[in-house]
Amino acid sequence: MSAWIDLPAPSIDDILELASAAFAALPPAIRVAAGEVTFHIDDFASDDMLSELGVEDPFELSGLYEGVNRLDRSVLDPTPAVSRVFLFRRPILDEWSERGDLSLGELVSHVLIHEIGHHMGFSDADIEALEGAET
Repeated sequence: MSAWIDLPAPSIDDILELASAAFAALPPAIRVAAGEVTFHIDDFASDDMLSELGVEDPFELSGLYEGVNRLDRSVLDPTPAVSRVFLFRRPILDEWSERGDLSLGELVSHVLIHEIGHHMGFSDADIEALEGAET
């Protein structure tokens, strides 16, 4: 019998656990440079988020960075709010089922690294290099 027969779909807590493990696997210098970042897992982006980004299909958004990236901050700025990385469970699960070439942990790591890269002000090439540098 299939190992999946009695298993529920991965939960919000499961995705948070995978995201935490992915963050912990980043090189120490990247974790320190990222500073204070909190992770939020929801089934989908809020209607306000989708509207603000001009995204019509909630399945098209698997992650979002919210905050001022570290390269655009200044010591003269007021203390910024904590940066947040949102991961959206249902779009991630949908992409995971469609792709078939990554484990769920690998996909969560990919989305998280992409969003952390935005936080750090990295280019897409920098983000790809960061994905290859996981410990």
